[in-house]
Amino acid sequence: MHPDIEHLLSQPFGSLPELIARQAALRPGHKAVIFEGQSLDYAALCAGMNRVAASLQRDGLGPGDVLAICAGASIEYVLAYLGALRAGVAVAPLAPSATAGHLSAMLDNCGAHLVLRDREVAAQWPLHEGAALHCVALDDVPEAGQPWSQWLAAGDAAPDAITPRPDWPFNVIYSSGTTGVPKGIVQSWAMRWAHVQRAVGNGYGPDAVSLCATPLYSNTTLVAALPTLALGGTLVLMRKFDAAHYLRLAEQHGATHSMLVPVQYQRLLACPTFDTTDLSRLQNKFCTSAPFSAKLKAEVLRRWPGRLIEYYGLTEGGVRCELHCHDFPNKLHTVGRPADGADMRFIDEQGRELPAGEQGEIVGRSAGMMSGYYRLPEKTAEVEWFDGEGNRFIRSGDVGRLDEDGFIVLGDRMKDMIISGGFNIYPSDIEAVLAQHPQVAECAVIGVPSEQWGETPVAYVVARAGAQPDAAELRVWLNERVGKTQRVADLRIAASLPRSEIGKVLKRALRDQYVQAPPAST
Repeated sequence: MHPDIEHLLSQPFGSLPELIARQAALRPGHKAVIFEGQSLDYAALCAGMNRVAASLQRDGLGPGDVLAICAGASIEYVLAYLGALRAGVAVAPLAPSATAGHLSAMLDNCGAHLVLRDREVAAQWPLHEGAALHCVALDDVPEAGQPWSQWLAAGDAAPDAITPRPDWPFNVIYSSGTTGVPKGIVQSWAMRWAHVQRAVGNGYGPDAVSLCATPLYSNTTLVAALPTLALGGTLVLMRKFDAAHYLRLAEQHGATHSMLVPVQYQRLLACPTFDTTDLSRLQNKFCTSAPFSAKLKAEVLRRWPGRLIEYYGLTEGGVRCELHCHDFPNKLHTVGRPADGADMRFIDEQGRELPAGEQGEIVGRSAGMMSGYYRLPEKTAEVEWFDGEGNRFIRSGDVGRLDEDGFIVLGDRMKDMIISGGFNIYPSDIEAVLAQHPQVAECAVIGVPSEQWGETPVAYVVARAGAQPDAAELRVWLNERVGKTQRVADLRIAASLPRSEIGKVLKRALRDQYVQAPPAST
């Protein structure tokens, strides 16, 4: 790494756009972004970033303002994101898959008056006439708004300089919204700077080629994409994940790094071309965002040599664990140890700290912590916990415990815990047993209303390819192997489990589905 870059990274705080500008000065012709046959080198990336910043400043946007982006992946999306930062404007990347109602609510919350979108988003998110909102079409389609090419400032005039502060909002990341209207998680410039500094230790740098196969609105993608560019690497984007296409891109571009979610690993290993694809350069593999089973981790290690690191954490920050699977193959049932600088503790339902080894809600404190939920101070207070010395921690909503070696064994989301007849039932305990059946590929256990017990467990199963399990027989098999209170009242075979775009099983959707079609006997 160049001494100039090393010097910047050694500072307690710095600017990501400044790092990119420095990369452009050092290696202007090096490829920065590749997407569907298009590419930008660092000189063009820096020029485009500055042009967007000048356009925003022309329109009166600056520090304290928010730019909303709601679109599929594209080079223009990357330029818009970086250009907003260059102008000191916070970015609110919104999920194109969200409902029109949720999109409007998110826009209202962040207070953005300018939104960049594309044709697909415009079709599902019509705006009322007279709305105090200016839309720009990233794909130059007039139906989505003012064409991008017309909106951009002419020429190459440099934008006004800004001096970012650590506490400025860098971006506002909205939660998935599976349990209501999404909340805007404010990540500060200091939080993102910590992410970039940390990435050096994972091999990101000028020679890195990072293949991103998750959406650009997701923090899962941003924790890999932003450090890739800040540290002078090459970012390869996919519009939508497809296992065979991913493998072709990885081989074609010699990918060295990739952040994936568990279901993507599963689909890659099942792809017919996996074993014949040259993935020898892809030595830095990461996983986050959803439960990663020990069985799948072991299969990845067996068939895909190199480093495999699982991250367990929150977009809100604070809670952060790392499991270096390749170094600890006997700990694949855990999510690893607290990362350097992370203070992880466990509390009971009354908020009292528990001794090491006892199961409770996980709370965490680290350098990367959200400022709060945007314009929702009461919601922010709900996820904060303070120790006896007044230190601020973020509540995860997850249940877990420390094992004898300091690794965290994760349980369930507290909201997914089932209370049946006064007993606390953790779905993951039942799922772990059910996953051992040779005909089961995937499974999920949920709690549904019960007149007799208050709630009762119900299982959904996706069969392995070629298998045709009998639901009644599988239910008997399971109930013979779990505790009395854990026995499922019903088991259903499904073609697939509903998932978010980053691979999380949407248990709320399963509960709604079950309530709408209960057993005929009830």
